[in-house]
Amino acid sequence: MKVNGGCFCDRVLRKNDSHHLTKGPRVAENMLKFIDTEQAYPEKRPPDLRKEDFEEIYREYILKKAAEQSSRCSQCGVPFCQTGCPLENNIPDWLRLAAEGRLREAYEVSAETNPAPEICGRICPQDRLCEGSCVIERSGHGAVTIGSVEKFLTDTAWREGWVRPIAPKFEREQTVGVIGSGPAALACAEKMRIAGYGVTVYERADRAGGLLTYGIPGFKLEKDTVMRRIRRLEASGVEFKLECEIGRDITFKALREKHDAIYIAIGVYKARRLKMPGAREDSIISATHFLVASNRKGFKDAVPDYESGHLNAAGKRVVVVGGGDTAMDCVRTAVRQGALSVTCLYRRDRDNMPGSSKETRHAEEEGVKFEWLSAPKALTHNADGSIKSLAAVKMRLAAPDMSGRRAPEAVADSEYFIEADMVIEALGYDPEDAPALFDAPELKISEYGTIITDETGETALPGVFAGGDIVRGASLAVWALRDGRDVAPHMRAYLRRQAESLMKEITE
Repeated sequence: MKVNGGCFCDRVLRKNDSHHLTKGPRVAENMLKFIDTEQAYPEKRPPDLRKEDFEEIYREYILKKAAEQSSRCSQCGVPFCQTGCPLENNIPDWLRLAAEGRLREAYEVSAETNPAPEICGRICPQDRLCEGSCVIERSGHGAVTIGSVEKFLTDTAWREGWVRPIAPKFEREQTVGVIGSGPAALACAEKMRIAGYGVTVYERADRAGGLLTYGIPGFKLEKDTVMRRIRRLEASGVEFKLECEIGRDITFKALREKHDAIYIAIGVYKARRLKMPGAREDSIISATHFLVASNRKGFKDAVPDYESGHLNAAGKRVVVVGGGDTAMDCVRTAVRQGALSVTCLYRRDRDNMPGSSKETRHAEEEGVKFEWLSAPKALTHNADGSIKSLAAVKMRLAAPDMSGRRAPEAVADSEYFIEADMVIEALGYDPEDAPALFDAPELKISEYGTIITDETGETALPGVFAGGDIVRGASLAVWALRDGRDVAPHMRAYLRRQAESLMKEITE
């Protein structure tokens, strides 16, 4: 289908281009308004108000505003926003449809490539991905607010009843077992259920969702947003077995015997620990424990360690060590719990911080103090064993390290002290020992502990596939969604071969 209309260059039609439905000059009329229309994100609630609760900080677009911001898209011939998106979403297509008010079509185009658009719209670091790649961002006009429009479209779809349970065209006899229930697992479960396979998800926690449920605070991702995705899968026939740990409640071997294919998506949860004088296990809190406790309180669960004050920042001087998105989640959670002060200690500068710059700005607005180019050196304690202060040392950036980033090095005689009652480590995560967890030594792992797969996502064990952080290492939810989505065709191909082989045996 040919598309007419003005743009920077003749539009290059891509695969699956059946959604270019606009005819004549309407593209020119509805799009390319980035010069006359300024960038405008949804309104943020004032910091003093949002610090009082765990609700999301952005108000929702109204239709007029979402259409207006979508119309700023330049409809590039080569859409860098799409290539900058791990899911390779057809962003220009659904932006144009949104600008024309064709919201249901826009949502359907978005959902074709993205198993959870409303989640990505909330938690993806768009400034580093799609929006950071936007042509008009690079030209100085401010990126199209892609994430906000994506969130608006799917929230509208849920509200209007356009998101329906999966209804496979036909049911297959083969079944799939999915270990874990985070973004990669949910994406795989959805795609395999669409294809008609029976799907059972095994989750060791008491709620499904993994990182999305217990690792991300509500002010970034309200929990009903996750739960409704899970409820949709349940309504679609996906079975969730909660509080079911592989190796404890059922063996990996038994699981393989029960299902025709397995997908491992257990994430990475082994926290990296601070190593310095005074860093005792009972005094430094891991980001995981802190965030899980806070999210459980949001579910109205009983959390003894929170009630005792151990995992509660109320009235405390809090120091968070780390510079990624998890560190930002911790500092902003501590603010909402009523911390007396919150300081983020990071060994590099702002420009080299791995977390989202947007999240850093939110934290600063909410009163978090950042100690850039600073690293922890030692922890001091009071006579009763409680934390007294954190000794830190100033850093400077030297030559780039093996990753290409400038390596931090300590500045001589620069030690200083930060008064603290609670220290939270947010240094990242490593994989658990999957072969030991599953009693499956044949499961090959890399030197970093991640599961090794081939290009199809299959592991060294036939019929056992893996994806998400347990293969990539700690990464973004959007990459996990891609892994879960993209493994499905390979799992289907494997299952077809198995079914054909069985039929051949029967007929011979």
